[in-house]
Amino acid sequence: MKKSLFALSALLLSTGAFAQSQLIIENPYARATPPNATNSAIFMTIKNTGDATRTLVSATTSAAKKVELHTVIKTDGMMKMREVDTIEIPKDQEVMLKPGGLHIMLFDLAQPLKESDFIDVTLNFADGDKEVFKAPVKKVMAGMKHKM
Repeated sequence: MKKSLFALSALLLSTGAFAQSQLIIENPYARATPPNATNSAIFMTIKNTGDATRTLVSATTSAAKKVELHTVIKTDGMMKMREVDTIEIPKDQEVMLKPGGLHIMLFDLAQPLKESDFIDVTLNFADGDKEVFKAPVKKVMAGMKHKM
């Protein structure tokens, strides 16, 4: 009887652990940097399959001394980056973090980010949940072309 109860408890606990995260992190990557660059950015799509809005409040990585949530806005005809306090991921929707839009900025890199490397990233949410993943470092040129 005790073994059955123990097995049932273990099953319920493990099922709860799998059901807890209702976020899907898709196609994460960090932008590769030239040898002397001190800043970079992380991009991804975050899907919320849950029934409540999730609020991203911060991110961390050992690859940079400072990490901020950012967006790009157009002011007086100029595109400017601005820090944001949070990024909302509405229930049953996705939010794209991409060049020219929402993204995660990395300041004061520990070392240059080289193509084919990976960095560990932790996303921190308002409810205390964390999502941890490895982001590959990619050379990003597509979408960076400027119109003349």
